[in-house]
Amino acid sequence: MERKKILIIILLILILAISITLYFYTSTGNSTPSPSDKIGVVVTVGPQEEFVKRVGGDRVNVTVMVPPGSDPHTYEPLAEQMKQVQNARIYFQVGSDVEFELTWLDKLRSMNRQMKVVNSSAGIQLIPNTAESEAGSDPHVWVSPKNAKKMVENIYQELVEVDPKNRDYYTKNRDEYLSELDQLDKNITKTLSGKNNTIIMVYHPSWAYFCKDYNLQQLAIEKEGKEPTSQDIVKLVDTARKEGIMVIFASPEFSTANAQTIASEIGAKVVSVDPLSPNYLENMKKVAEAFASS
Repeated sequence: MERKKILIIILLILILAISITLYFYTSTGNSTPSPSDKIGVVVTVGPQEEFVKRVGGDRVNVTVMVPPGSDPHTYEPLAEQMKQVQNARIYFQVGSDVEFELTWLDKLRSMNRQMKVVNSSAGIQLIPNTAESEAGSDPHVWVSPKNAKKMVENIYQELVEVDPKNRDYYTKNRDEYLSELDQLDKNITKTLSGKNNTIIMVYHPSWAYFCKDYNLQQLAIEKEGKEPTSQDIVKLVDTARKEGIMVIFASPEFSTANAQTIASEIGAKVVSVDPLSPNYLENMKKVAEAFASS
């Protein structure tokens, strides 16, 4: 009888210990949230997806409005994307005059008045957009790793504001990712050493912020969002020959026809570089290597 009482007491102690452990495990934010508990986040372009996921981890559910390979100037969202907007808590806009946002953001906001719209480019010095239109800013802020760090910080601040109990989790994730962005910046600087003031011929002018950071010059085939005229092509061919340009860079979301025309005239090749890739760290490394080999 005495032995039975001892066993019961031991069993009760074990149950109590397990209960206390489970309580502290869940209350300290270490449990994986269910899909319904995750913060619904919408972003405009693929690189932002990596920024949000690296900070938010398993506590965010991210929807990208302009998928890889699509043109932000003309893309129209699908019904499933609209549904995600209706359920989202945060929309991280790029905030630098991306054409998709100029066309769609007010409509998306009207679908979900509870959704907070946050400018992820706050604090970034924008470059005037002289290549695509007469007004506004060059929208491609994220192609600069230095700008990416500021966008990550803005994303972090907002996630902490809407989910303060998990501040430590977001802080750890942010710090780790910022360290990787710092290393990326150093690696790109090393990769492009000796390329000072090199002219990079591109179809679409997506790389001004990158070129500014690493002392390159961007020469775009497309002007003000329009295809080049025959006179423009003649001038570009002359410039390419004069500068010894042997590579023309194009983006997956645009036709390469005019780039191929110029390339055939000067004996150059056309290489694809993607400013919208969701795999930001790896993609920017590849872009730097491509520019370095031109």
